Amino acid sequence: MSKLLLIDGHSIANRAFYGLPDLTNSQGEHTGAIFGFINMMLKFIDDEQPDNFAVAFDVHAPTFRHKMFEAYKGTRKPMVPELKEQIPRIQEMLRAMGVPVITMEGWEADDILGTLARIGEEKGFDVTIVSGDRDLLQLATEKVKISIPKTKKGGTEIENYFAADVKEAYGVTPKQFIDVKALQGDTSDNIPGVEGIGPKTAQTWIAQYGSIEECHAHVDEMKKGKVVQNFIDQWDIAVLSKELATINVNAPIELEEGCTKLENLFTEEAYLLCKRYELKKLLPRFEASTTTKVQDNRAETFKRIYDFTDVEDFFAELKKSGKDFVGASIMAGEDKRIKGAALSVGDSTVYVDCAGFITPDYLGHKLMEISKAGVKLCFWDLKNAMHLLYELMSDDEKQAILTNGGKAEIFPTAVDVAVAAYLLNPTKNAYTADDVASEMLGIIIPAQADLFGKTKLNAALEDDNLLEAVTTYACYNAYVAFAAFEKVIAQIKEEGMLDIYENIEMPLVYTLFDMELQGIAMDKEALAEYGNRLSVRINELEQSIYSQAGEEFNINSPKQLGVILFERMGIEGGKKTKTGYSTAADVLEELSATNPIICDILEYRQLAKLKSTYADGLAACVDSDGRIRSTFMQTVTATGRISSTEPNLQNIPIRMELGREIRKVFYPKDGCIFLDADYSQIELRVLAHMSGDENLIGAFKAGQDIHRSTASLVFNTPFDEVTDLQRRRAKAVNFGIVYGISAFGLAKDIGVGRKEAQEYIDNYFVAYPKMHEFLEGLKSDGKEKGYVTTMYGRRRPIPELSSSNFMTRQFGERVAMNSPIQGTAADIIKIAMVNVHDRLLKEGLKSKLLLQVHDELLVEALESERIQVEKLIAEEMENAAKLAVNLEIDMNAGKTWAEAH
Repeated sequence: MSKLLLIDGHSIANRAFYGLPDLTNSQGEHTGAIFGFINMMLKFIDDEQPDNFAVAFDVHAPTFRHKMFEAYKGTRKPMVPELKEQIPRIQEMLRAMGVPVITMEGWEADDILGTLARIGEEKGFDVTIVSGDRDLLQLATEKVKISIPKTKKGGTEIENYFAADVKEAYGVTPKQFIDVKALQGDTSDNIPGVEGIGPKTAQTWIAQYGSIEECHAHVDEMKKGKVVQNFIDQWDIAVLSKELATINVNAPIELEEGCTKLENLFTEEAYLLCKRYELKKLLPRFEASTTTKVQDNRAETFKRIYDFTDVEDFFAELKKSGKDFVGASIMAGEDKRIKGAALSVGDSTVYVDCAGFITPDYLGHKLMEISKAGVKLCFWDLKNAMHLLYELMSDDEKQAILTNGGKAEIFPTAVDVAVAAYLLNPTKNAYTADDVASEMLGIIIPAQADLFGKTKLNAALEDDNLLEAVTTYACYNAYVAFAAFEKVIAQIKEEGMLDIYENIEMPLVYTLFDMELQGIAMDKEALAEYGNRLSVRINELEQSIYSQAGEEFNINSPKQLGVILFERMGIEGGKKTKTGYSTAADVLEELSATNPIICDILEYRQLAKLKSTYADGLAACVDSDGRIRSTFMQTVTATGRISSTEPNLQNIPIRMELGREIRKVFYPKDGCIFLDADYSQIELRVLAHMSGDENLIGAFKAGQDIHRSTASLVFNTPFDEVTDLQRRRAKAVNFGIVYGISAFGLAKDIGVGRKEAQEYIDNYFVAYPKMHEFLEGLKSDGKEKGYVTTMYGRRRPIPELSSSNFMTRQFGERVAMNSPIQGTAADIIKIAMVNVHDRLLKEGLKSKLLLQVHDELLVEALESERIQVEKLIAEEMENAAKLAVNLEIDMNAGKTWAEAH
């Protein structure tokens, strides 16, 4: 007989969190609940031996299935942050183990469990539900068992209930258990019940009369007293409590056939997550189940050298060896000083330790020497390696790099293995040697945490007791870079992405390195003045908010704000969640048109963020030369876009005037001017090209206002008669289509009904007939292949398309529609960046590329070179790709970034 095991995710996570000591890994992340959950789950699987399995979770911010529930279920205590941060990680682990994780917006986990149990029983399965919530006893039948873990004498016991067991324990049937709860209430689940009725009275009444309705019908027969009078007076509460306590077993769950079948849980992906979260006690179970991976013992062959003669001989032999490439890993402390470097040619891996005559300067120049001799160095982070060597250079050497770019001066033939690994799977959050060793080489090597525990790498490099561990770590990084490089490149070639790697991503490493060296000048006095103006306006808004509220309170506290707005001021339209009223931006924006205080609150929030993130935050980022240097991240976004951090200069809010003004504090150096070039509607142009839609292509070729043209077609209005409102709505549709917007989303964006929004979308596809076919084709291709591609062949895996969860699949479909468009636009801007940067160098110009912000490039141009540089930028950006429509840019000049934008 088949068996289905179902687990109540939040209930067991809660038990795991409070039942075990709090654990943290070396990154400071809480992991105790993850370990406890997986451990308990594996025990239940061992005990039950199911062949089908799933875990249900509440949505983090559910919309409850009945408005009247919110007054009660909305008052649950919020989850503590230490547990809340672990829920997504538990779900990540489950998915990596191939376990269906089922959530549904608007439905609680007990509804999902009840529905799955009903479906399973109807299919002939024996069903076991594991939960600490006794509400689920109402689901017990002869085939459905409720297993409730219970702590007893410091250990865990399991109470098992079939229907007969519920009757024996409580004197009522599982269905009648609902009525018992309705009478006695349940403070843990915020079911009010009837005042004065406890478990004994509730069980006695329901055993005698069968239901609360029958109790109410026979109330005249009951012995009069306060409890009975309360029942009469609070009948409406009893009815509500019954509704609250009743689990809905007919949730609209869509499950594909076989999706809950229990397969091998001990997957490679889950094993790597166990290592990532340092769940060491779980690793043996994974390692025992890993038949294709072997524990690598190569560390015994690693060698540490620090004697000057030995090091000299090593580099001499390396240059003479004729090796095409060498794995390399540089170790540097927090002060960016090199502590050592590992180099590997496979059968020989050596860690050169900076000690005695082996100085960081000596070692750095030796590495540059072998690169200039034609040996290709394979790094995990080439850009960072170049920065480390740059710090060792003389002023003359640094000036040469600033003038001529970093490639020829530092590592002319180096490669970046992490960038290559990113191309193969752009959805991961890290590309480490132990990950790649497992995926590409079929071996298991120690991760950083295995070698150093909770000690940070920077600290480990300073600890003589960890010298052997540092050597092992550095050497494995170098060895895997060497051993995996050709395999990674072969797979990239097989997947049609070699051109992207060689001609877009690798050249971009050097471009970004140069941009990070250049930085951008900032006026600290102007920034301080900007911060003062923000403070003045923030104080004005505070006083206005207090005045309208009639009292002072913490505006930054969602809980206090919710009470002020929706209880004390009585503003209608508040949405209550488990932690109180929602004061999220989208909720408040819907109410802002008729409530001036909410307009002030939204502005206050925006300005407070500007003050903390930019006015205060940027001041701490200015280097001694007055310039800010952002770090550009190349392996972070799944679509291929570049991101910016420390500080993030790509996320400056430009929709509000005070947000745009932050750009006024950035200025070019003396004798220079800023040139800012921004692609015009690049994603829509890419969409026109990739879809091949003649109407959209024709509108671009005719040089028409594309949003007015769309409005003319969608609203069946002559082009010259399109109103501004129609154009705004058509613009929302144009950009929404790129992001796979739904009728619900569009309706919310433009303030119309869902039906009207759907009509706009339908009319859009009538106006551009090939668009619908193209987007549907992307979804079907994504489902068939498991990924979609950009125009250049960059792949975006979409595992969500095969999910058993309807909401997850919908997300996957949106990704399938927008990733090829966004990714192609990202590829084009990268090509333009590289070409602009390289041509500035090639033509011997002193002008420099400084920033990339989405579809915009900022160049610091020498005023005497302005005309030449403007021509160069236009040529390279407009010819970065050959599309069915022209790529166009808007270019402006100015003495501040704000003027140039």
